[in-house]
Amino acid sequence: MALANEQTFLFLVVFSFMFVLSVANFNYGWAPGNLNKTNCPYGNNHPNATQTSNKFNVGGSENWHYGFDYMDWARKNGPFFVNDTLVFKYDPPNPNGGFPHSVYLLPNYWSFIKCDFRRAKRIASPTQGAGEGFEFVLKKKQPYFFACGEHGGIHCNNGTMNFQGVVLRLMSYYNWVSCHYPFEMLHLIRIAADTLLKEQITI
Repeated sequence: MALANEQTFLFLVVFSFMFVLSVANFNYGWAPGNLNKTNCPYGNNHPNATQTSNKFNVGGSENWHYGFDYMDWARKNGPFFVNDTLVFKYDPPNPNGGFPHSVYLLPNYWSFIKCDFRRAKRIASPTQGAGEGFEFVLKKKQPYFFACGEHGGIHCNNGTMNFQGVVLRLMSYYNWVSCHYPFEMLHLIRIAADTLLKEQITI
Protein backbone atom coordinates (compact mmCIF):
# COMPACT_ATOMS: atom_id res chain seq x y z
CA MET A 1 0.00 0.00 0.00
CA ALA A 2 2.80 2.41 0.92
CA LEU A 3 4.67 1.69 -2.32
CA ALA A 4 1.55 2.30 -4.39
CA ASN A 5 0.93 5.61 -2.63
CA GLU A 6 4.53 6.74 -3.13
CA GLN A 7 4.36 5.86 -6.83
CA THR A 8 1.10 7.77 -7.19
CA PHE A 9 2.54 10.82 -5.46
CA LEU A 10 5.63 10.78 -7.69
CA PHE A 11 3.33 10.53 -10.71
CA LEU A 12 1.51 13.68 -9.56
CA VAL A 13 4.80 15.56 -9.21
CA VAL A 14 5.97 14.52 -12.68
CA PHE A 15 2.55 15.27 -14.15
CA SER A 16 2.54 18.79 -12.72
CA PHE A 17 5.90 19.61 -14.33
CA MET A 18 4.82 18.13 -17.67
CA PHE A 19 1.64 20.16 -17.49
CA VAL A 20 3.61 23.39 -17.05
CA LEU A 21 5.66 22.63 -20.14
CA SER A 22 2.58 21.78 -22.16
CA VAL A 23 0.90 25.13 -21.47
CA ALA A 24 4.04 27.26 -21.59
CA ASN A 25 3.30 28.78 -24.99
CA PHE A 26 -0.47 28.90 -24.86
CA ASN A 27 -3.08 31.16 -23.32
CA TYR A 28 -6.10 29.07 -22.41
CA GLY A 29 -9.32 30.91 -21.76
CA TRP A 30 -9.96 28.93 -18.57
CA ALA A 31 -6.57 29.78 -17.03
CA PRO A 32 -5.78 32.96 -15.07
CA GLY A 33 -2.78 33.62 -17.28
CA ASN A 34 0.21 32.04 -18.99
CA LEU A 35 4.00 32.04 -18.97
CA ASN A 36 4.03 35.41 -20.72
CA LYS A 37 2.12 36.85 -17.74
CA THR A 38 -0.92 37.95 -19.74
CA ASN A 39 -4.10 38.46 -17.74
CA CYS A 40 -2.23 38.44 -14.41
CA PRO A 41 -4.23 40.85 -12.24
CA TYR A 42 -1.31 41.44 -9.83
CA GLY A 43 1.49 41.60 -12.38
CA ASN A 44 4.72 40.50 -10.71
CA ASN A 45 3.35 40.78 -7.17
CA HIS A 46 1.59 38.21 -5.06
CA PRO A 47 -1.13 39.97 -3.01
CA ASN A 48 0.33 38.51 0.22
CA ALA A 49 3.95 39.33 -0.58
CA THR A 50 5.64 42.42 0.81
CA GLN A 51 8.98 44.12 0.25
CA THR A 52 10.09 43.23 3.79
CA SER A 53 10.40 39.93 5.62
CA ASN A 54 7.59 38.78 7.88
CA LYS A 55 7.48 37.04 11.25
CA PHE A 56 5.01 34.18 11.82
CA ASN A 57 4.08 32.76 15.19
CA VAL A 58 3.76 29.04 14.47
CA GLY A 59 0.22 27.99 15.31
CA GLY A 60 -0.94 31.59 15.75
CA SER A 61 -2.46 32.10 19.19
CA GLU A 62 -2.25 28.32 19.78
CA ASN A 63 1.56 28.39 19.75
CA TRP A 64 3.46 25.06 19.54
CA HIS A 65 1.67 22.30 21.45
CA TYR A 66 0.18 18.84 21.15
CA GLY A 67 -3.21 18.42 19.45
CA PHE A 68 -3.18 21.31 16.96
CA ASP A 69 -3.21 20.86 13.17
CA TYR A 70 0.00 22.58 12.06
CA MET A 71 -0.22 21.30 8.50
CA ASP A 72 -3.47 23.20 8.15
CA TRP A 73 -1.90 26.28 9.76
CA ALA A 74 0.99 26.19 7.27
CA ARG A 75 -1.38 25.85 4.30
CA LYS A 76 -3.43 28.84 5.46
CA ASN A 77 -0.47 31.09 6.30
CA GLY A 78 1.89 30.23 3.45
CA PRO A 79 3.62 30.77 1.23
CA PHE A 80 6.71 31.79 3.18
CA PHE A 81 9.53 33.76 1.64
CA VAL A 82 13.30 33.91 2.04
CA ASN A 83 14.23 35.77 5.26
CA ASP A 84 10.80 35.28 6.84
CA THR A 85 10.99 34.16 10.47
CA LEU A 86 9.06 31.35 12.17
CA VAL A 87 8.59 31.76 15.93
CA PHE A 88 8.02 28.63 18.02
CA LYS A 89 6.50 29.36 21.42
CA TYR A 90 5.95 26.54 23.91
CA ASP A 91 5.99 25.97 27.64
CA PRO A 92 9.27 24.90 29.28
CA PRO A 93 9.48 21.48 30.98
CA ASN A 94 7.16 21.19 33.96
CA PRO A 95 8.62 19.35 36.99
CA ASN A 96 5.09 18.35 37.97
CA GLY A 97 4.52 16.40 34.78
CA GLY A 98 3.48 16.94 31.18
CA PHE A 99 5.31 16.37 27.92
CA PRO A 100 8.09 18.80 26.96
CA HIS A 101 8.36 19.98 23.37
CA SER A 102 11.20 20.79 21.00
CA VAL A 103 11.71 21.68 17.36
CA TYR A 104 13.53 19.44 14.90
CA LEU A 105 14.36 20.08 11.26
CA LEU A 106 13.95 16.91 9.21
CA PRO A 107 16.23 16.42 6.19
CA ASN A 108 13.71 15.46 3.52
CA TYR A 109 10.10 14.64 2.68
CA TRP A 110 10.37 10.91 3.35
CA SER A 111 11.84 11.47 6.81
CA PHE A 112 9.00 13.89 7.42
CA ILE A 113 6.11 11.59 6.53
CA LYS A 114 7.65 8.69 8.44
CA CYS A 115 8.73 10.84 11.43
CA ASP A 116 12.25 9.43 11.08
CA PHE A 117 14.55 11.53 13.28
CA ARG A 118 17.79 9.61 12.61
CA ARG A 119 19.19 12.39 10.41
CA ALA A 120 17.12 15.22 11.87
CA LYS A 121 18.70 18.25 13.52
CA ARG A 122 17.36 19.65 16.77
CA ILE A 123 17.15 23.41 16.31
CA ALA A 124 15.35 24.25 19.58
CA SER A 125 15.59 22.47 22.93
CA PRO A 126 12.65 22.02 25.35
CA THR A 127 13.68 25.20 27.19
CA GLN A 128 14.07 27.51 24.17
CA GLY A 129 10.38 28.03 23.47
CA ALA A 130 9.64 30.02 26.63
CA GLY A 131 9.12 33.78 26.74
CA GLU A 132 9.41 35.30 23.28
CA GLY A 133 9.97 31.86 21.81
CA PHE A 134 12.57 30.39 19.49
CA GLU A 135 13.07 32.16 16.16
CA PHE A 136 14.09 30.36 12.98
CA VAL A 137 14.95 32.41 9.89
CA LEU A 138 14.16 30.82 6.52
CA LYS A 139 17.41 31.50 4.70
CA LYS A 140 16.99 29.39 1.58
CA LYS A 141 14.40 28.83 -1.13
CA GLN A 142 13.52 25.22 -0.36
CA PRO A 143 11.03 23.03 1.49
CA TYR A 144 11.48 22.93 5.28
CA PHE A 145 10.15 20.09 7.43
CA PHE A 146 9.55 20.75 11.14
CA ALA A 147 8.42 18.43 13.93
CA CYS A 148 8.49 17.93 17.68
CA GLY A 149 11.03 15.22 18.42
CA GLU A 150 10.63 14.57 22.13
CA HIS A 151 9.93 11.08 23.49
CA GLY A 152 10.94 9.38 20.26
CA GLY A 153 8.86 11.71 18.12
CA ILE A 154 5.51 10.60 19.53
CA HIS A 155 3.94 13.99 18.84
CA CYS A 156 5.07 13.79 15.22
CA ASN A 157 3.90 10.21 14.75
CA ASN A 158 0.30 11.05 15.58
CA GLY A 159 0.29 13.58 12.74
CA THR A 160 -0.20 16.84 14.61
CA MET A 161 3.07 18.45 15.77
CA ASN A 162 4.69 18.56 12.36
CA PHE A 163 4.38 20.69 9.24
CA GLN A 164 6.12 21.52 6.02
CA GLY A 165 6.69 25.00 4.66
CA VAL A 166 7.75 25.74 1.09
CA VAL A 167 9.93 28.84 0.95
CA LEU A 168 9.93 30.99 -2.18
CA ARG A 169 11.83 34.03 -3.28
CA LEU A 170 9.97 37.28 -2.80
CA MET A 171 7.81 38.32 -5.77
CA SER A 172 8.05 34.90 -7.44
CA TYR A 173 4.99 33.12 -6.04
CA TYR A 174 2.25 34.71 -8.12
CA ASN A 175 4.28 34.57 -11.32
CA TRP A 176 5.13 30.90 -11.06
CA VAL A 177 1.89 29.59 -9.62
CA SER A 178 -1.11 31.83 -10.11
CA CYS A 179 -0.17 32.99 -13.61
CA HIS A 180 1.37 29.79 -14.93
CA TYR A 181 -0.99 27.09 -13.76
CA PRO A 182 -4.73 26.89 -14.21
CA PHE A 183 -6.07 27.33 -10.69
CA GLU A 184 -8.43 24.39 -10.99
CA MET A 185 -5.58 21.99 -11.86
CA LEU A 186 -3.44 23.20 -8.95
CA HIS A 187 -6.36 22.71 -6.60
CA LEU A 188 -6.90 19.11 -7.72
CA ILE A 189 -3.19 18.25 -7.43
CA ARG A 190 -3.05 19.76 -3.94
CA ILE A 191 -6.09 17.77 -2.75
CA ALA A 192 -4.64 14.53 -4.11
CA ALA A 193 -1.22 15.18 -2.55
CA ASP A 194 -2.73 16.05 0.83
CA THR A 195 -4.82 12.87 0.78
CA LEU A 196 -1.80 10.71 -0.01
CA LEU A 197 0.26 12.43 2.69
CA LYS A 198 -2.37 11.70 5.34
CA GLU A 199 -2.61 8.06 4.22
CA GLN A 200 1.16 7.56 4.36
CA ILE A 201 1.45 9.11 7.82
CA THR A 202 -0.96 6.50 9.19
CA ILE A 203 0.87 3.55 7.64
